[in-house]
Parts: sequence; structure tokens; C-alpha cells
Amino acid sequence: MKIASIVGKKNTGKTSLTVKVISELTKRGYNVASIKHSHHSIEMDKENTDTWKHKQAGANLVVGVGSTTFFNARKEHDLNRILYLLKHFDNFDFVIIEGFKSYNYPKIITSPNVRDEYTIAEVDSFTIDEEGVSELADLIEERGHDIIDTLFANNCGFNNGEAIAKEIREGNLSVNDLDYVHSYLSVDEHVVGLNRFVSDYLKQTIIGIINTLNLDDYDVEKIGKIELVIPNNSTSQKNENHECSVLINKKSLYINKFTKNILSNSIKAMINSIKTEDNVKSIFIQISDINNGTLEKSKIILKTNAHDVMVNEFTSGIIKETIYAIISSLHIDEEINEIEIRVED
Repeated sequence: MKIASIVGKKNTGKTSLTVKVISELTKRGYNVASIKHSHHSIEMDKENTDTWKHKQAGANLVVGVGSTTFFNARKEHDLNRILYLLKHFDNFDFVIIEGFKSYNYPKIITSPNVRDEYTIAEVDSFTIDEEGVSELADLIEERGHDIIDTLFANNCGFNNGEAIAKEIREGNLSVNDLDYVHSYLSVDEHVVGLNRFVSDYLKQTIIGIINTLNLDDYDVEKIGKIELVIPNNSTSQKNENHECSVLINKKSLYINKFTKNILSNSIKAMINSIKTEDNVKSIFIQISDINNGTLEKSKIILKTNAHDVMVNEFTSGIIKETIYAIISSLHIDEEINEIEIRVED
């Protein structure tokens, strides 16, 4: 998803330019979303309509569904929150924003007095012709980028979203040079950046768990886009550092401290969720007889605090699929036939 905004002072043709840009990108076959910012209250409902009455009665969010669908929220949401939610609705290629001049996205300005470091072009929206709009769309294709905190480009020497965005705006870096991120995360309405490893790790783990479910019962023929919401009302626990070792096919696998922490905390959380026993200090998991990535005939041994743990077929399936998915995210060079993991406090 590439984002760009059109900003300027009042009566400088922002809306007319926004419409022209949306039209040009749509003509090119792109899936486009738009966001309009206003300093005034925006009412999407006419007075005395049913949905208007819902809002007047106190509903904080009113959804109208008919030939089209609209959402009318009482709360003003942060731009990054809105951009994140757009990812749930559809696979948008571009989001064109009208307004939000104080935000840090590539800007096309319609008046010189709003120029800042995020400006990529200044245009006269009243005199711009079709060729000019086409060139503007070319520029948005080249300099637009996704939500700042989701940008990673470690292979290019950058790991800071703001620095990466600046390089893209200045034409020194292309979005094609960025790490391909599979997953997006929001915690308490704040977008959390995920680098390629963590993104892939989450994707593989979640898919591993979902593969154990009877998706046919829910009319799911193929796993496409996954959306997951976890309301967490419990007291948040800080990540703990555990000793963790991994053997693949009886050979020790080197993992750095960052990966070790993710792996050990994930294993500990998974085992705690099946409530094997109180105060688990050590975990041993062995999965054997893996055949060409197939776990159907594989066997599992699970021990906590050196005690054998018996789990039913469903739970063992989840553990095997999840562990295999986690290890697969580490991009092991050889075929995996056996996995052993030890986690110690």
C-alpha cells in the first residue's frame, strides 16, 4: 500500500486535484482508497434518517449497509490508526489523503506556504493539465510508501522507518528495495513495526495453528488473508530471558539472542496455555519422523520440569504445526526430519 497526501491552504484546489489523481490511478487499474481531513465536523447522515437517530441516541459507531456501506464514528481517530484499519477492508494499492498537513507522509502541495521536508511536488491545481496529472501519478507511484512504522530495509543499511521514508521521498530508495513484510500488528490502537523475521515468524506460527482447524466447517477452502483480534484484559507481562537451544536433525542450530528470546517466550507461552503444571521451569519438545514437511505421521515428546506430558491428538497437532512453522521461519537450509527444543528458566 502506497500513501500520499495532497495539502494546501483553503481554496487552493486540493479537492479538485485529489479527484484528478484518484481518477488517474484508477484508470491505471489500481485499487484506490481516499481519506479526507476536515477541521469541521463531517456529517455523513441527513437529519432524521434512521442511522442519524442511532447516533443521536448515543451510538459511538453507526454502520449503514445498503447498496454501499458507510461507517460514522463519533471519535476522531489518528491517521495511522485509520491507515491500519484500511488494510482489513481490502488490498488497496494506494491511499490518497486530502489534508493532514502535519503528518509525515509524502505531500503534494497546492500552496507554497505549507512546504516542509515531506513535500515531493508543488502544483497549481487550477492550471494542471492531463499530462501534469499523469506525471503526478508517476511520482506517487515512485515516492509513495506504506505506514512509516512498517518500513524496514535492513539489506540496504536502514532499519528506521523515518530514515527509510526520507530516502524514498528523495528518490534514493524504492519500495521494491524494502523487506517484504507479511504481517501487520496493532497494539492498543498503535501500529507496531515488524521486521522481516518477526513478520515471517508470526505468519508461519499462526498459519501452523490454523492448519489444525477444520476450516471446511466454516466454508474456508483456502487460507488467504487472516485477521486476528486478541482482547487482552490481563496484566501485561514483560518478556523474560530464558535459555533456549534448538537441534535440527540432531545438530545444534545457532540462533542469535533476539531470535532466542522470541522463540523461548513463544514456547513458554504456548506450554502455559495448555496448563501442563504450575511453575514450569524447563520445557523439552521433540518432534520426529517429519517427512518432506508433512507432520501427519510425526511423533511428539513433551516434557515440563522433566515430567512427561500427555496431550490429546488435537493439542499435539497444534504444538507440532506451530513448532514446525516457527522453525521453518528460520529458513533452515536442509530438509527437517527432527526438531528438539529445550527452554530453561
